[in-house]
Amino acid sequence: MRLIRDLDQLPERFRRAAVSIGNFDGVHRGHARIMERLWGLAGRLGTPAVVFTFDPHPARILRPEQAPTPLCWTDRKARLLFELGADAVVAYPTDRALLALDAREFFDQIVCGRLQARVLVEGPDFFFGRDRLGRIELLRQFCVDAGVTLDVVEPVRIGGEVVSSSRIRRLITAGRLEQAGPLLTQPYRIRGAVIRGAGRGAKLGYPTANLGRVDTLLPGEGTYAGRAWVENAPWPAAVSIGPNPTFDEPAPKVELHVIGYEGSLYDRAVEVDFLARLRDIRRFGSVEQLVLQMDRDVAATRRIVEQYDTPRE
Repeated sequence: MRLIRDLDQLPERFRRAAVSIGNFDGVHRGHARIMERLWGLAGRLGTPAVVFTFDPHPARILRPEQAPTPLCWTDRKARLLFELGADAVVAYPTDRALLALDAREFFDQIVCGRLQARVLVEGPDFFFGRDRLGRIELLRQFCVDAGVTLDVVEPVRIGGEVVSSSRIRRLITAGRLEQAGPLLTQPYRIRGAVIRGAGRGAKLGYPTANLGRVDTLLPGEGTYAGRAWVENAPWPAAVSIGPNPTFDEPAPKVELHVIGYEGSLYDRAVEVDFLARLRDIRRFGSVEQLVLQMDRDVAATRRIVEQYDTPRE
């Protein structure tokens, strides 16, 4: 398994492979279906399964004010794709030169020239080339002319609606993690660095870590049950996203109480999985009422994480 950031460094063994091209943001169930097909075709041909993706998302360069906040960072995207069968992930450094290529140029220079793809596996809504003018029928024509096999995979529908990154983004923004979770291949995760806060949680018996520099989409305001990953070890964590009205703190922040963890987390990198939404953010009439609610939040988090981790028969 190999993450490659420069096509000039693409090993020869990953050329003439089965390839899928796309953003793969969030690595959801629709992507999993594409990967299943890609892995199967690669196995039958005796070639590697290679994913070509973009870093950053092309919209970050072309329309930065409209670019969607990413659902995962590149290294995590690659790990998820490896779990689904990718032998190599090319995270191409997106630049204006790449985005200036029209559909024909992209196919000739990238697909046939540098990747030398034998097989392409894509969804029906695949777009390529400058201004996204290349569509799946044009790709089919190019593939026939070049002797490249094209396999178009139908989208996955859950709840009567197509699974897509934009749908997942809407659910996460609304705090609907229970609805977003089944659309993803793994629990939704953010990452950040622990920064100093007021230190009030420790005085209440619930030390909290403030997470800063989060570079992916934050769930909507609320209190959540989740898991914190500290040095690759999972810990149950009750997570609050939003202001702290009980103490008249209007600024939104991400706070987590890592249940059972006793060491210092300051300046540490932490990743957080979101498993379920527990409640809204609200003002409590007293500190005592807040602590009682935190007791309930921690108990609920323990229960949810234990249920999630218990193997199903």
